[in-house]
Amino acid sequence: MKARIRWRNGMSFLAESGSGHEVLMDGPPEAGGQNLGPRPMEMLLMGTGGCTAVDVLLILKKSRQEISDCVVEIEAERAAKDPKVFTRIHFHFILSGKRMKPEQIERAINLSAKKYCSASIMLSKTAELTHDFEIIETENSGGGIQDIDQTQ
Repeated sequence: MKARIRWRNGMSFLAESGSGHEVLMDGPPEAGGQNLGPRPMEMLLMGTGGCTAVDVLLILKKSRQEISDCVVEIEAERAAKDPKVFTRIHFHFILSGKRMKPEQIERAINLSAKKYCSASIMLSKTAELTHDFEIIETENSGGGIQDIDQTQ
């Protein structure tokens, strides 16, 4: 896997992935940025959310869950002093579908967190990771927030 980061101006950087996709990153205005793109640490958090979402979707599809939508909302805290690593990250999964089983969703999220998502497993070395989920039933009303495996 490769990436190339090219300085544009101020604190703006163009990141190119090994697969040829580009993302503009920028620093905060107080550091000379122009707020033209996400901060590098935001990219790290977003990448982790994408990594775990892919895992959860693949696992749920293999377990024949009728999923129609998946959203992962992430809240994180960072250390006050440099290197300001993430110290706490909470993943809230919002899953929509028909007749989804909470135990299958919990299993998928736990497998991602403990076995498959390399990004969150790396971040768990400095941060406490927690997860919960809610189900939005697309056929009948129902669902609700479920807490799972609160620490990584």
